[in-house]
Amino acid sequence: MRLRSDFFASALVRDAFAAGGFAVIERKGAEEAGAIAIRQIFRDGTESLYLPAPQSFAEEGVQDRVFERRLNAASSDKVSEMLEREMRFDSDLWVVVLECEDVDGFFNIADEEQD
Repeated sequence: MRLRSDFFASALVRDAFAAGGFAVIERKGAEEAGAIAIRQIFRDGTESLYLPAPQSFAEEGVQDRVFERRLNAASSDKVSEMLEREMRFDSDLWVVVLECEDVDGFFNIADEEQD
């Protein structure tokens, strides 16, 4: 059974603070099953955007959420535009903002070299 979206988002915020970063839930979606988008903000003002990976990226039998990086070191405007498109498609989308240089260990990232 997969962890509820509200628990996952809260744990992500807690983990960021524990690692010395800052985090906030920018937008709340469906508590039990809403998709989660993660904005990573760097010190130079650029951002990376992680969205749920397609099911083909998930390993068979694994229930954890898997994300893929859709934008890397992009402008805030570009990230906001992509999020607006996603929210038009999915009104239950959560948006979590992390202000930290490294997200390793916070959530599962799909292998970017996978076809």
